[in-house]
Amino acid sequence: MSLGNGKLVRDRIPEIITETGGSPQVSTLSSSEYRIALHNKLIEETHELIAAVGDDQIEELADILEVIIAIADDLGSDFASVQLVAIAKREKRGAFKSRIWLHTE
Repeated sequence: MSLGNGKLVRDRIPEIITETGGSPQVSTLSSSEYRIALHNKLIEETHELIAAVGDDQIEELADILEVIIAIADDLGSDFASVQLVAIAKREKRGAFKSRIWLHTE
């Protein structure tokens, strides 16, 4: 399935474009297109985080968080449930605070 040219944007972006004199061309994605677009957006935002420096890194983390919230919602869950799973995994397997690198053969 191809989404064509464009990208998934936040809900108010077309309104903001219109307010600044633009004429945005938009459409509403199907459920399957939306899921693909969310995954692509997560990759896009991750690349932007990697390229960011200074305070821009926090902005990019916020964008990633917004995508994660949208994915959770699309899966019929919510961010609070994701947080609970993360906490349980952290308690069972630990976090990443110790910077441990496991070498593989």
